[in-house]
Amino acid sequence: MSPVDTVRCWRCAYEHQVGFFCPSCHAMQLLPAQADYFSVLDIPRNPAVDEAALMQRYYELSRRLHPDLYQTGTAEEKEASLKNAALLNRAYRVLRDVVQRGQYWLELQGEQLGKENNRVPPALAALVFTVQEKLAEVREARADGKAEESKAELSEIRADLENQMKQLRTALIDNLGQWNGDGHVAELRQKLKRLLSEIAYLRTLLRDVEKESDTLWNA
Repeated sequence: MSPVDTVRCWRCAYEHQVGFFCPSCHAMQLLPAQADYFSVLDIPRNPAVDEAALMQRYYELSRRLHPDLYQTGTAEEKEASLKNAALLNRAYRVLRDVVQRGQYWLELQGEQLGKENNRVPPALAALVFTVQEKLAEVREARADGKAEESKAELSEIRADLENQMKQLRTALIDNLGQWNGDGHVAELRQKLKRLLSEIAYLRTLLRDVEKESDTLWNA
């Protein structure tokens, strides 16, 4: 679903860009759930977010939208305050996290990871094979009563995966910083989708390792 870019004021009927307050009569607006997150936080629609500015804007709006300020307001203002606060929190949660922001930006480009995200990304094929092989060795060692050896092996696997994740996140940040309208959108979009797919699959591997660790430590 495409994000909503404009709203019509409930009080004066003025149509304006998404924002919590009408520029004409200053009444609080009940924004639709599909409102564009960048507009919600009143920051440039660019995935290379200034995190300090994002946080500052979030706290400013949180104070202005707090339900306690509208206890004596109209029914429209009370409803708007509650729902807008939830929308603001959701938008901030997505935009402050680089992976969620990347996924949201990909959706704004008209794409999603889709069902193919369940497949092993080609760039991770060798790593997946190695990790699964090592996990099999860990299970065998645990079955033979070699718990300490298994713990050490799992720690090594986790450290390797976390290092891979760090590299992918760095590449993702670099990608999001290149959306400057210079004509390479298709290439950037393809790379963004690939990076997000690899990050999602790597998280699955890390969960597998954590599950194995829990089994070992609780044995």
